[in-house]
Amino acid sequence: MSDSREVRFVIAGLICVVLLLSCGCAQRDKAVDLYLDGILLTEYDEDEKALEKLTEAVKIDKDFAYAYSVLGQVYEKMADYPKSAASYEKATEINPWSFKDFFNLGRIYQIMKELAKAVDAYARACEIDPEHLEAHIKAAKCYVELEDYEGALSFTRRAEEIDPNVGEVQMLLADIYRWQEDYEEAIRSYKRVLETDSNNPEVMTSLAIVYLRINLYEPAKELLTLTIQAQPDNAKAYQYLGYCNLKLNDVDSAIEAYAAAVRINDKGWEALRALGVAYMLKAIAADDESFKLKAIEQWRASLEIEPEQSNSQTLLRLIQRYSRDG
Repeated sequence: MSDSREVRFVIAGLICVVLLLSCGCAQRDKAVDLYLDGILLTEYDEDEKALEKLTEAVKIDKDFAYAYSVLGQVYEKMADYPKSAASYEKATEINPWSFKDFFNLGRIYQIMKELAKAVDAYARACEIDPEHLEAHIKAAKCYVELEDYEGALSFTRRAEEIDPNVGEVQMLLADIYRWQEDYEEAIRSYKRVLETDSNNPEVMTSLAIVYLRINLYEPAKELLTLTIQAQPDNAKAYQYLGYCNLKLNDVDSAIEAYAAAVRINDKGWEALRALGVAYMLKAIAADDESFKLKAIEQWRASLEIEPEQSNSQTLLRLIQRYSRDG
């Protein structure tokens, strides 16, 4: 048995001693013995046998919160998430002040994608321990998935109060502000992350997207260029760079960037569609039919990959029009 397992087993034993001393009932004594056996069996990965012992323990003592808590852990380990959630729910009903059980219940509901229930569990865990950073972050992320950005912002701001120097918190804040279209605050938060993690490609790309939203193309281009230097296979960064170059009236550079995105990901229908636009602009500017044919080729490829894209009818009309002109 490892040292950590020995420690956990000793702690479990001490808990049970307290239970025994406070009760003295023969049936309860038996339930505690079964609970101890179950804990020991989990330490040796005898999960099925542990379940038998723990299930018997809660049959004898229906208010045995500790046993329900361990049942939740064992069912989670076995990936039986509905039973894990039910066990943690029972543990929280019996002991409504158990941070651990509410936190674990939130995790299980999050895994099960029952996000409203996960939020409720995490929120209760945060009430019990208002200084627990991870519980606040997890609650915020569930709110994000629910697209409840006000709820997400509330928990993320509280997480920032707990520890303002956590990059994950600042990144989450920045993303929420971006989704809320509060671009000034988003820029401030992304820059705060970059102060401690200056070469993070994800942060640079996210900040570049914000700059694109407010038509600041030069700083966006600078960030995307740095991102590509760090991640030469980042197709999305090339795609955004192509858009920047189009907006800066640099069609040739836009074609290069979009073509690089397509080389990296030949299933990227959005990059193919944009590459077609760039080729068509080049065809018009240079009065060159070969670029027009290349544009039509990219549009057709884009529609083959994603025929239900939102502007498919427009693309089809353009293909028909310019094919006819040719």
